Parts: sequence; structure tokens; C-alpha cells
Amino acid sequence: MTHSLDHTHDPKALSFVDSANQPGADFPIQNLPFGRIRHAGLGQGVRVVVAIGDMALDVVATARTCGFHGLAAEAAEACDGGDLNRLIALSPAHATSLRHALFDSLNQETPAERRAPESALVSIDESEFLIPVDIGDYTDFFCSMHHAVNASRIFKRPEPLRPNYHYLPVGYHSRASSVVVSGTPVTRPKGELEQGPEQAPVYAPCKKLDYEVELAIVVRGGNRLGETIPIDGCDDAIFGVCLQNDWSARDIQRWESLPLGPFLAKSFATTISPWIVTTDALRPFVQLQTPRGDGIPQAPDHLKPKADEDTTWAIKITCAIESEKMRSGQVAPRTVAVSDLMDMHWSPKQMVAHHASNGCNLRAGDMLGSGTISGPEKDSWGCLLELTHDGQDPLSIGDETRGYLSDGDRIVLSGGCTSDEARSIGFGVCEGIVMPAN
Repeated sequence: MTHSLDHTHDPKALSFVDSANQPGADFPIQNLPFGRIRHAGLGQGVRVVVAIGDMALDVVATARTCGFHGLAAEAAEACDGGDLNRLIALSPAHATSLRHALFDSLNQETPAERRAPESALVSIDESEFLIPVDIGDYTDFFCSMHHAVNASRIFKRPEPLRPNYHYLPVGYHSRASSVVVSGTPVTRPKGELEQGPEQAPVYAPCKKLDYEVELAIVVRGGNRLGETIPIDGCDDAIFGVCLQNDWSARDIQRWESLPLGPFLAKSFATTISPWIVTTDALRPFVQLQTPRGDGIPQAPDHLKPKADEDTTWAIKITCAIESEKMRSGQVAPRTVAVSDLMDMHWSPKQMVAHHASNGCNLRAGDMLGSGTISGPEKDSWGCLLELTHDGQDPLSIGDETRGYLSDGDRIVLSGGCTSDEARSIGFGVCEGIVMPAN
């Protein structure tokens, strides 16, 4: 991931949109994440927008009013009709040029006649959010060694990790059709539940519904079928990231996972946040991947960058739970853990390189889930399976307890990046309320 910074990363830069300049704002002018909305103030249909403070800016309307040119104009026109996939499919230079032009149009220092028009700005809170991209394929990974070891311990497996774990990022193909945008209710799934030795399973609502704190990686793709993406070319293959909650039915999962792995336990719903934070915005937060410990095999050569220094982003994701009782009593959601992408065993670049290493063609808008992000300590564990030891050690939520999720519970993920040398940026929220089974 490139380390070079430019004027759009200047921590002193301010926007004429005052809310973007407030301390702790998720969407300062240094961020400018992309999303898709409907809003009557922008006319009929879906619009591609960037977030700035508490407002959303229409990309196409701004480009036409401000007279964007060159790559920036091409990139903006690709967004016409509300299609973000067309922008994602263009070159990284297109996305960077568009970022620069939008930044300049929102900059407090830009003369009034060259600024983004007020008519292109609408309230985020009054907007209807859509899935930010048309997801053609969705692959979920299993890239936290801490999560893998914790799960093995809970299930009393004879070995903490399979022999392949240190040599490839384990993943499986999941269901793109059931990926939903933040705020969409999630219906408790039904499935086959194990009853005990020599007893037939019963088909019933899941009793062990869980969340998983993850990061969704949105890729540009671009490799033809049969071609690979070299590890040192994976920077350009990633467009951006958003927050992800990979809802999981642990009792269904346990029964169905042998021998092939998750299926119905995962495919009923995956929630993502509505804003894609671009790799350009993440440049100030690039960090070296945490080294593997002594005695742990290193990644194979095709998953190891030439400089032998893999990089990731310093992204922290907070998970909070709000019960129906808390909501009715106006009690704030309770934070249960803060996960850190730096704790992952495999980096986003390695996930992309591995996915294409057999010649699988990745396409613009494909989504890769990081897998549950868990660290070494309990306050960084990214799911209830770990936090409650499979429900055996319930968690306190206000004056209630939870082994697994109850109907009416709301999960709220929020994330961000901080640095002493950069303006902090956020990801917005990724939330969903559990509804009773049909």
C-alpha cells in the first residue's frame, strides 16, 4: 500500500461545510468516502455521493458545475446513474484525480465561484442509503489467528490450528444476495439444530445467533480468468473498505460445518456500512503488518511482498450491543469490545493475492470479508462465541445478560483511524436489529 501523501491529507485543511471541521467528525475533508443514496433534493433515482461532515455531496452534479476535467471528469461521469461499480473499475489514477477535484471543491480556501454548489449537498440523516456497490461475488476469510485459536479451544479441538493456517488465508465463498446495508433488520434464521447423539436434528429458529466484527474489502479486480494478481500489485487491486457484520448462527454452523464448512449459518444476512473509505483516504494510516511470532512459519513467497514487509491499516472497530429494554429506556448501547485490524494474521493484500493465485478472476465491486477481527485480550474479541465462551459465561448488558443475541438486540459497529500526524477519519456505523424468526 502506497505511503505517499498529498495535499488532500493535510491535517490542517478545512471544508466550508462546518460540520466536517468538528473534532471527532467521521467525515472530514481528508476522508470523502463514497456511497449511494436516494434524496428528493437531488432529483429522482440513485446518486453516487461522498460524505462531508453531516452532508452528502452529489459527485456528478459537482463535477459538471465545477467543470472537472481530465481523469477527474471521466471518473465523475462513470458515476452517472448511481453506478459506483463503473468508477471502481477504472484505474487508481482516476479515483485519485476525482478525490483531488472533490477535495478542492469542498476546501474552505477555494474561491466561492469554484466551490461545490449548495444544491449538490443534502443531509445524510435525511437520505435513504443503498448498498454502496453491486456485489457480484463475496468471499469471507478466516484471518485472525487469535479468533481461530479461541474457537478451537472452545470446541476442544485436538489441534489449535490446522497445518495450512500459516501458509494461506483460509476462506470460503459466501452469499452476495443477502448482503444488506446498515439499518436493515435481520431476521433470525431457521435451520437444522443438533439434538444429541443418535437423535435426528430438528428444524427450528437458531438459538445461538452471533455477530462477527469484520472489515469488508472492495476490490477493483481486473485480472482475466487464468491470470494472477502479484502480491506487489494488490495495492492497485483494492478500491476501499467498509465495516462488516457477518451474522452467524452458531448452532446451525456447528451441525452443518463438517466436512465442508459454513453455508446456511452465514448466508442469511451480512450487514455492511454505507460508506466505502478509499485506499487514498487510508494512506496516512498504513502500518507494517504485525510480525509473526517465533516458531511460526512465514508466508510463502507468492504471498510475501518483495521488500519482505507487508502492510495493513491501523483501523479500530468498536462493537456495542443495545437490547430492546435499553432502547425503550433510552440507555446507550454498551461497548463490549474494540477490535484492531493490526492484530490479524493475514493482511488485506495477502487475501487478494491468495484469492487470485489460482487464476480466479476478480471483478469490480467484489467483496472480501476479513473474517472475525480478534486480538490477544478479551476486550478485543470480535464475537459472542469468544466473549461468552459459547454462551457459557454470559455478558452483562445493562441489567441483562447475553450468551447469544436475543430478538430486539441491536448491534452497532463503528470504526476509525487515528494518527498523531493526520486528521482522524471514521467509517460511520454498521448496525442491525435482530427480528424474530418468520
